[in-house]
Amino acid sequence: MPRTAFRTCPLCEATCGLELTIEDGAVTRVRGDADDVLSRGFVCPKAVSLTELHDDPDRIRTPLRRTADGGFEPCSWEEAFALVDAGLTGVHERAGRDAVALYIGNPSVHNLSAPLYARVLAKALQTRNVYSASTVDQYPKQLASALLFGSATTVAIPDLDRTDHLLILGANPLASNGSLMTAPDVRGRLRAIQGRGGKVVVVDPRRTRTAEAADEHVAIRPGGDALLLAAMAATLFEEGLVAPGRLAPFLSGLEEVREAVAPFAPERVAAATGIGAATIRRLARELAAAERAVVYGRMGTTTQAFGTTASWLVDVLNVLTGNLDREGGAMLPLPATGSTNARGEPGRGRGARTGRWASRVRGLGEIFGELPVACMAEEIETPGEGQVRALITLAGNPVVSTPNAGRLDAALASLDFMVSLDLYVTETSRHADVILPAPSPLERSHYDVALYGFSIRDVANYSPAALPLPEGMQDEWRTLLTLTAIVTGQGPEADVDAIDDFVALELLRRETATAGSPVEGRDPAELLAALAPRRGPERLLDGLLRTGPYGDGFGARPGGLTLAALEDAPHGIDLGPLRPRLPEALRTASGTIELLPEQIAADLPRLHALLAGHEPGGDGGEDGRMVLVGRRHLRSNNSWMHNLPLLVRGPERCTAQIHPDDAARLGLRDGAAVRIASRVGAVELPVEVDAAIMPGVVSVPHGWGHGVEGVGWRVAAAHGGANSNLLADERLLDPLSGTAVLNGIPVELAPVPEPVPAAAGA
Repeated sequence: MPRTAFRTCPLCEATCGLELTIEDGAVTRVRGDADDVLSRGFVCPKAVSLTELHDDPDRIRTPLRRTADGGFEPCSWEEAFALVDAGLTGVHERAGRDAVALYIGNPSVHNLSAPLYARVLAKALQTRNVYSASTVDQYPKQLASALLFGSATTVAIPDLDRTDHLLILGANPLASNGSLMTAPDVRGRLRAIQGRGGKVVVVDPRRTRTAEAADEHVAIRPGGDALLLAAMAATLFEEGLVAPGRLAPFLSGLEEVREAVAPFAPERVAAATGIGAATIRRLARELAAAERAVVYGRMGTTTQAFGTTASWLVDVLNVLTGNLDREGGAMLPLPATGSTNARGEPGRGRGARTGRWASRVRGLGEIFGELPVACMAEEIETPGEGQVRALITLAGNPVVSTPNAGRLDAALASLDFMVSLDLYVTETSRHADVILPAPSPLERSHYDVALYGFSIRDVANYSPAALPLPEGMQDEWRTLLTLTAIVTGQGPEADVDAIDDFVALELLRRETATAGSPVEGRDPAELLAALAPRRGPERLLDGLLRTGPYGDGFGARPGGLTLAALEDAPHGIDLGPLRPRLPEALRTASGTIELLPEQIAADLPRLHALLAGHEPGGDGGEDGRMVLVGRRHLRSNNSWMHNLPLLVRGPERCTAQIHPDDAARLGLRDGAAVRIASRVGAVELPVEVDAAIMPGVVSVPHGWGHGVEGVGWRVAAAHGGANSNLLADERLLDPLSGTAVLNGIPVELAPVPEPVPAAAGA
């Protein structure tokens, strides 16, 4: 008999609810769950591809070890872990703890086990060389938030369902389904804004799908977002439109911000941004005049030379217009598993701390416990104490997703040892000595521990595994704890359950020692016993839920949230719309919103230099030079979606989009090949002439470049495309966050000569 199962889609940040039909142990239908508390039946094409991912013959289902000829062969878990033990322990003994590095990839966040146990592994490694996809993504936004509010998890999210005016910069949520904004059906939500008489404005170098759906599209030169935002802030001060409202009593630095943005008058930034002064002033006035408004910026604002400063200015505008922490503005979610801004003394904390150590070669500062991934290749290549000689990758493909990918590719080949936890043999994991498989998304439970911290509505939704683990597969959390045992010297045969008991007890011990916790002062061992017989991620999740802001407090708050309650609610539990949380959510040392942090103030002279034309990027087209930007597609979520036939069918998507004027000037025609070169590399790919992109800009999607020998995904190889990160320069960084510049890279374009047809009869 067919049965129905409900689960949350794990393939992007939208967290859409799915209804699965299962017959004879196989999923035969996937559709949207009409009763899901957040998505209400909405799904995108990625959700339907879950069955293709599960059934993919290229997906790894058993551990693999490298053979003498450079290929891979299956082996047992015992054999695989013995090899990992020998490899990692050998490097530790020869070269020390910092010689082993860890890279955590983007898919890890779309998971339950990885967010809970990867941090355990990272701590156990005792290495300074921890890297992740975050420094090619969102860390500028999280750093700016930490500087303003005291915590990297205090990120203000657009209250889409109640706003009247939405200003979007560098984001294409109709393609990405939201990013640092968990929001299913963004198109429907934007239409609702317009339906209630509101306005949606998109600022982007391309007329994206989101821009097409908006009321207004404003084209901006790549890298100019901080200048535009500063000019809007200057306009608000100049025209007496600053009105922080209820935020005023707990703001510090307002007058300092007035002085800081005064040099960026619209008339001064117009040429550098490509936006007329009158338009800039109008955008500022409309933002101030709207009853409920919000500014939202994403990848285009974070992966640029001024990522942190631009991200800071987004929230500055929300503060100046009184739209921070206000219904219909930018608000702070309160996730059910808790947050750093919901623990401890309300309204005060230690503030953000970064730069606690630096990379060995270039001296790049630590951020949130990591080093910038842009320095990983040089840390592998450069001899000396602390040189990286071994690498663990968790669900990541940095050879495709990080800057100067060609250099990193070569560096990985020189390692003494490498182990990857992955679903496939990818461009990165093909360098591994051992590849450890993970269950398919249908074979593991799910809860969005991280993503609900960025949700436009507070919800909680737990999904049990839809299908059982097949013979020979191991739970991912057990794999991560076995790796933890190995790097702590306990060996691959250590008692994983005992380690898991220790992890759970430590979580509860921290909670019982936290002032204001519902279990403050209680016995951690007693609480651990109350979670029995659960173990693994379910036990940790239950503990987090029960001690979280809606939890039952292990009996202290009867009727509160537990994992059992979520198990009884397969469509999720709606915890309500976002609510004002300031000043209680602040964790700054001053107990105020520190509106002009020292790091930002120190970076503003660099922004002045850009205004004066002293910085690369942001000036494409003025003298014939071109700059590169990325782009998203609804069916493409980084490199790990490209082996699924459903998601790669249709017209070729890995193209170089350029404006007709540039095509004519450079002698390029639609469909012909173009060579794009930067300081660090070059790629060739088809031209797509498109008036939707502004002159002086070329757009190439990220995540492609699969035609590499040794890669194990056949569909992706047949749709290889070109790796845009071969062009990304590891020297170009946002200096505050160490995040790579992926938008606004100076490049040169030239037509690829077409082959001369052979003469007739030759």
